[in-house]
Amino acid sequence: MVTEPKYREIAEDLRNRIESNELTPGSQLPTEIELMEQYNASRNTVRDAIKLLTTRGLVETRAGQGTFVVEKINPFVTTLTGDPNTERGGGEQGVFVAEVKEEGRTATTTLPRVEIQQASRVIANVLRLEEGAQIVSRHQERFIDGIPYSMQTSYYPMALVLGGATKLLEATDIKEGTVAYLATEYDVQQVGYRDTIAMRAPNENEMAFFKLPVDGRISVYEIFRVGFDQNGERYRLTISVYPADRNRFRINVGEVPPRGSGPSDSNE
Repeated sequence: MVTEPKYREIAEDLRNRIESNELTPGSQLPTEIELMEQYNASRNTVRDAIKLLTTRGLVETRAGQGTFVVEKINPFVTTLTGDPNTERGGGEQGVFVAEVKEEGRTATTTLPRVEIQQASRVIANVLRLEEGAQIVSRHQERFIDGIPYSMQTSYYPMALVLGGATKLLEATDIKEGTVAYLATEYDVQQVGYRDTIAMRAPNENEMAFFKLPVDGRISVYEIFRVGFDQNGERYRLTISVYPADRNRFRINVGEVPPRGSGPSDSNE
């Protein structure tokens, strides 16, 4: 009979301890030295066992801190489609709060961090501006039940501010939402938006904010949403970043019954 490698025996025992809740989600595993003593194993054998548990998504190693049992996060489903003429369809903040509330969960966001920047080549190209043109950025971080779920930055041409939309420069929430604010105060009507979705590895800032493992095994979704006004002009760009371990997306096409009208659809 073939004997199972020692590192697999250790990994299997630790897996059982995790699944039985002896090692609870978020708790720290014993140190390498403690595991070596517990299992009478070499350092390399212990490291191989931890590596196996990591690939299975059961534990994660944090630089300078140790190895921890992965906390299971309840995924949230964001609906990307909607009516562009309404605040619910056009204002991402309103959509986020409403959808989270419908799930019986609690949504919180940071106050916007507002900056005047020079448009990068990418942003200038999307908004049809000259590279280096002045733009206003409004950045917010969003949480569900206290857990970071997404971050969002919206970019607006400076022409909107010069035209009187000075609330864009205020580091406070625009109560009615920027889409409704621009529509009612300055007749900039959002008639549609286009989403482009990509998946990529998180950068250092995103790994720190979302508390993602440094090995890069959890990707992030990056959604570019371009808003179009009644003249067909691109008047805003919103870039949202969502870690893949806690986010899903829903796209409705055609006549779709409202959510909650039938059996539970939380996983649809």
